[in-house]
Amino acid sequence: MGDRPALSKGEMEVARALWELKKATVREVFEAISADRGLEFATVQTYLRRLESKGYVKAELDGRVRVYSPRVRPATVIRETVGDLVDRLFGGETLPLMRHLIEDGRVTADELAELRKLIDRMEQ
Repeated sequence: MGDRPALSKGEMEVARALWELKKATVREVFEAISADRGLEFATVQTYLRRLESKGYVKAELDGRVRVYSPRVRPATVIRETVGDLVDRLFGGETLPLMRHLIEDGRVTADELAELRKLIDRMEQ
């Protein structure tokens, strides 16, 4: 996954909140996700520090408050994470992953229709 270590589930959740906020303090990230997940303030702070040390976010001081912003776009993290998953679980082959998702019933009829359109566009 590039030069950055992989994200844990909690780190990914905090990163998603920061991507939506664009720029935020620990308190703002905490308020954005605490209602959904019930994370403690100190946990959010720890995740943001880990994200910074792993190179996913940057922090700047605004007076005495650290303001965090993303260093890596969501699409990059998704590409790297999915690539790592495909490499580890499926030996680098994507078809087994797609087959698993479809056969496991995680793909809706609407999503299948959209997938068909995507395949048609790619074949042209």
